[in-house]
Amino acid sequence: MRDRYDFSKMKGCKNPYIKYLKQPVTMRLDRDTVSYFKSMSEESGIPYQNLINLYLRDCAVNHRKLHMKWQAENVQQPLAL
Repeated sequence: MRDRYDFSKMKGCKNPYIKYLKQPVTMRLDRDTVSYFKSMSEESGIPYQNLINLYLRDCAVNHRKLHMKWQAENVQQPLAL
């Protein structure tokens, strides 16, 4: 680097795009789910991880909630001896 450059007085600035950066996350997904998004990826030309992100973002933006009702099992388990 040339001697005439003086960066000692240079002020740093925050990255204005920091809020748009993605956070790496480790998730365990069913194989069928991954296969589904991979097949959609081949059709659309969008990487499957981006498709999963777009789907989850759509759920978050529209405040979609998963409504599940678990059924109690009435079957008694045999005792282990």
